[in-house]
Amino acid sequence: MKRIILPMLLISATAIGQTKLRPAIDKQATAIESKVIEWRRDFHEHPELGNQEVRTAKIIADHLRSLGMEVTENVAVTGVVGVLKGGKPGPMVALRADMDALPVTERVDVPFKSTVTATFNNQQTGVMHACGHDSHVAILMGAAEVLAGMKDQLEGSVKFIFQPAEEGVSDVEMAGAELMVKEGVMNDVDAIFGLHIWAQVEAGKIGYRSGPSMAAVDILGIDVHGTQAHGASPWSGVDPIVTSSQIVMGLQTILSRSVNITQNPAIVTIGAIHGGIRHNIIPEKVEMIGTIRTFGAEQQALVHRRITEIATNIAESAGAKAEVSITKLYPATINPPELTAKMVPSLKAAAGDANLIVMDPMTGSEDFSFFQQEKPGFFIFLGGMKKGADPLKTPSHHTPDFYLDESGFILGVRTLSYFVVDYMGMKK
Repeated sequence: MKRIILPMLLISATAIGQTKLRPAIDKQATAIESKVIEWRRDFHEHPELGNQEVRTAKIIADHLRSLGMEVTENVAVTGVVGVLKGGKPGPMVALRADMDALPVTERVDVPFKSTVTATFNNQQTGVMHACGHDSHVAILMGAAEVLAGMKDQLEGSVKFIFQPAEEGVSDVEMAGAELMVKEGVMNDVDAIFGLHIWAQVEAGKIGYRSGPSMAAVDILGIDVHGTQAHGASPWSGVDPIVTSSQIVMGLQTILSRSVNITQNPAIVTIGAIHGGIRHNIIPEKVEMIGTIRTFGAEQQALVHRRITEIATNIAESAGAKAEVSITKLYPATINPPELTAKMVPSLKAAAGDANLIVMDPMTGSEDFSFFQQEKPGFFIFLGGMKKGADPLKTPSHHTPDFYLDESGFILGVRTLSYFVVDYMGMKK
């Protein structure tokens, strides 16, 4: 009997350590809900592109300092990091939000609609928080205020990471999370948590997945070199357009014949083909660009190898030459099964069993994965769709009509705060 009772007592003590601060979190999150929404609307009205989040960063830094934190600015260009020291020893738990907007012109008719414009890739464009990063920032600022109000009771410290350039930038060697990691942001962190608002999940619900959650993303480039000729006498040259067409079709066999689709999906998409200048001239060169999505290192290596083999061999068979370049951008976002299992009770407590969704893998990508490569990290999806709406008809992320139901923000504040105190309770 003693061997049975003792583990039960230990589990009970741990559970008490995890839950004792939840009522206070709920109360404070409710009290600041309107403030979180106000912050989000302000950021939405004043969006800033990657590594240009100067106004956003100042508001964040001022807020964290007002809560008594140690604040470091200009991390990874425009990032902000605040550290809240708890009253008791324990782990360093990190929470992350991304700050940047997108080069999208907003069409949503709301009072806080963005009218900001900027130059992006040498083109004039509108700027919009078309992916919900404004809500991420506001929610994390809310969690910072909630946790700062109970810092004497915290069994550890909290690092609040406000990251620039999650969407990437073209004028620096690396951006966003990768640069933050390089600058040492994760060195003293024990675990990290983050969320992404999701326009196709109903507000008040949370989606999560153990293991591979979002895909790795790579940029693909293929240059096909032929021999220029008159369009009326194609036999006198080597046509890189026909060869490129064969390569595009050949790449599709990677997914249907090379990848074990019972384990994880993969995607190879050619997004643009450029070649030729006149209707009756076979060009000398065709350029193709595309994207690759995979969910693990072995799968990624397989897909990369098959792309090179298919492109170069098809080109050689036609008398042409193919040059393949693959640039890795973000690794796959993978939630460690052990950490996920430990934190699911926190999700259930915050949202309720009926409001949890185990999601399918997403072929979109997230640079939160760079943080996960350093320390255990858990990434979830917070519902932002109007209740009762059809997800198939709801405007998706990165579009001019992207819209969020703000009623779910308070759940985000509670969940991030639960993650902190619950994780600290586990590490007692």
